Amino acid sequence: MAAVSIDHIHKTFNKGGLTAVNSVSFDVKEAELFGIIGPDGAGKTTLFRILTTLMLPDSGAASVDGLEIIKDYKQIRKQVGYMPGKFSLYQDLTVEENLRFFASVFGHKIADHYDLIKDIYVQIEPFKDRRAGKLSGGMKQKLALCCALIHKPSVLFLDEPTTGVDAVSRKEFWEMLKRLKEQGISILVSTPYMDEANLCERIALMQGGSILSIDSPEGVMQKYPAPLYAVKASDMIKLLKDLRELPDISSCYAFGEYHHITWKNQSLIDYSYLENYLMQKGHHGINIKAIKPNIEDCFIQLMH
Repeated sequence: MAAVSIDHIHKTFNKGGLTAVNSVSFDVKEAELFGIIGPDGAGKTTLFRILTTLMLPDSGAASVDGLEIIKDYKQIRKQVGYMPGKFSLYQDLTVEENLRFFASVFGHKIADHYDLIKDIYVQIEPFKDRRAGKLSGGMKQKLALCCALIHKPSVLFLDEPTTGVDAVSRKEFWEMLKRLKEQGISILVSTPYMDEANLCERIALMQGGSILSIDSPEGVMQKYPAPLYAVKASDMIKLLKDLRELPDISSCYAFGEYHHITWKNQSLIDYSYLENYLMQKGHHGINIKAIKPNIEDCFIQLMH
């Protein structure tokens, strides 16, 4: 049985006729770490709200842990953990008071499932008497995760949990998720950070409410349709303009300190031809090299 099964879920908001989720379908396996990768406005949060029974879809069907999201919504709410993108705990309560409250909502005590959260809680225990609103971003994140886990959910939904968190806390957070997966919890995590896609077992690339691709991170990258090259020179703004004016270039976009390009005709790829063209355009310090596409390259390619 799939931990989560989604069949042509569709959601449109009447205000402006915005389609937030456009006939989305996929399954998430039990004890799988599944990532939904996409920028702001892709539809990730709306999809999570539907799956956690906080919002009704216009059409389609979905199940969580074998329970239908509409018919069995009360049972689903008891069995899932949800960590929204915005910190939503009680800021005037202390760390320990928040944890005790969320445990009591599900009819538990902190001690009931302490073994599930202990590796996370020991990091915030020194601040257990501090009000949640006074915690750092990383500590708020850990507390929110503890509260989402305190009733031992079978499926955990994490909506952009590392947004605005420092790099060290982000790394620690993903290590926590791997340990939770090993305990049999199915995890769906959404993120706008393309580099985090590689930390998931499978990913769905999402844009404009639609799924562009679903596969393992390696599988997505292997499907990139053409050889990819990185080019840089002394004047990167002029370089971008000149590369885009060359008829033989299929795609060209800025990417860090390089511009990434693909060719229209793979059999005519010629380093010296491109270098001579750029020199004639007055470029200096030209560097051209073949590279392997990453998830962000794949996302950009799928959007066009």
